[in-house]
Amino acid sequence: MRFVVTGGLGHIGSRLIRTLPQRFPGAEVVIIDSLATQRYPSLFNLPGEGRYRFVEADATTCELEPLLAGADAVINLAAITDAAGSFGNREKVERENYGITERVALACVKVGAPLITASSTSVYGTQKSRVDEDCDASDLAPQSPYAETKLREEALVMRLAAEQGLKATIFRFGTIFGVSPGMRFHTAVNKFCWQAVLGQKVTVWRTAYDQMRPYLDLGDAVEAVAFTIERRMFDARVYNVVTSNHTVRDVVDAIRAHVPDLDVTFVDEKIMNQLSYEVDNTRMLAAGFTFKGDLKTALAETIALLRNMNNGAK
Repeated sequence: MRFVVTGGLGHIGSRLIRTLPQRFPGAEVVIIDSLATQRYPSLFNLPGEGRYRFVEADATTCELEPLLAGADAVINLAAITDAAGSFGNREKVERENYGITERVALACVKVGAPLITASSTSVYGTQKSRVDEDCDASDLAPQSPYAETKLREEALVMRLAAEQGLKATIFRFGTIFGVSPGMRFHTAVNKFCWQAVLGQKVTVWRTAYDQMRPYLDLGDAVEAVAFTIERRMFDARVYNVVTSNHTVRDVVDAIRAHVPDLDVTFVDEKIMNQLSYEVDNTRMLAAGFTFKGDLKTALAETIALLRNMNNGAK
């Protein structure tokens, strides 16, 4: 089988490109990445089971059709993923997120390749305690330019599916936790682990401490992709891909189990999203998928990998 992964060196992609040949022996994996974030180590020690081709290219401008032709699935992960930082980057987010999704989706239409594209549970902005994919439009109230763009990307893909026969699946990923060669530390879970191991203060907005949010184990994320390919589940539907819902307190407590002297400082600044809600994953479960990840286990693994950088040497 042949797979194309855009943004293949990022947090999710760097693990996915290693998983695909394990799940689909003999698979060819084409990795497209601009290396804008310079995650060269994501290409180190790729498993021998796969046949890899790396293409250093900007998906906003490169010729995509020759790269996507013959693909059994195209997995579009290329994006700017910093929601908080997107307020000062609106035009760039529009160009690199919506723009890339549009170009990849149109290329998939032309070459007849199925598409799996990554959206985000940040498209929800609801006062309800729990929300699913069939929620009212009023519950889709993105709280950042990043989330606004993701919602527009979803609409584009669904329109191309309806009007031009694009085979596609849209994943609304929860906040990722778990290790990978290309992992980042800008989201709360990983950032808190980094700060805790370094002995830095973990700063938490007081009003956010007990707010519920959706989280996704990285292993579950890549397995969801493999599951969709195996089942040929390209039905142009949106799927919430969420391992579990947690509060910031849950995350802090899980870290404190390994770093007992964790220093948490509360601040009263206004946060980007002051809503508390859980995201339902029933649609994915009904399709036959099983979520196996666990927040506590993944945090323990992350902390264990970081410990040697601050082990008391002078």
